[in-house]
Amino acid sequence: MTTSPRKGLIRMITGGPSGGDSHQARSQVREAHQISIKEVLDVETMEDAPLIQFGRAERSGPRAMHNDALVITAILANYEVRRIFIDSGSSADILFGEAYDQMQLGDVSLEKVNTSLYGFAGEVVHPRGMVSLPLTMGRGTARKTCLLKFLVVDVPSAYNVILGRPTLNTFQAVISTYHMKIKFPTPGGIGEVQGDPLQSRRCWTLSVEERRGAEMTLKTRSLLVRKGRRLRKKSRKQQKPLLRCNRQKNCLTSRSYQEILTKPRELALT
Repeated sequence: MTTSPRKGLIRMITGGPSGGDSHQARSQVREAHQISIKEVLDVETMEDAPLIQFGRAERSGPRAMHNDALVITAILANYEVRRIFIDSGSSADILFGEAYDQMQLGDVSLEKVNTSLYGFAGEVVHPRGMVSLPLTMGRGTARKTCLLKFLVVDVPSAYNVILGRPTLNTFQAVISTYHMKIKFPTPGGIGEVQGDPLQSRRCWTLSVEERRGAEMTLKTRSLLVRKGRRLRKKSRKQQKPLLRCNRQKNCLTSRSYQEILTKPRELALT
């Protein structure tokens, strides 16, 4: 039996300064990890550890059968921030630039970051900087506040914040997308945050709309693209209203992809 060659690699969000923002810092992290293996300074027994569990009643109602993402609301730097996506696959906590600008914290709070982020498709994203902000989750006495480091990223997104593994580990949080809930230990008991299915579906809708309106790179072998004077005058007049070209990003936009495919194969870039 022969195995087919791999078509590519499906990635998740990786990178960021969670393991150190320089070679020296990463070396110190490795040394500290080796020391922590040899020296156990504090051991929490099973009797002292709070029990976190999810009951059957917590999945009752319209959320019983769903595949929604876990999207919550929390207090970030004294702001009530909605559309926070809980993503255990992300190695960094991300604050999107539009939300950061609305918080009016100023660039003074930003720290320079040398480490880039790598997205789902392997694309490289260079953060604007890193900022330390307090995040509060929970209610009443079962509330916890932790100071976290967020990478400020200037990319369009339906979300305001992505909470990745650094936050989940700092809060010692346990998530359940099945129950649409996140739980974590606090001195006052088990804190919890309920996911908002309406926000989750709204973010999904916004993401779909952004993709539909996004610029589309044409990668069709049968499509011949000619530019400038090499395009015949007749075709140039016919196709000029159809397409617009973003010269900086070197891609095409169209009102309808099907409309392009049904037109002649010579397209003008204007």
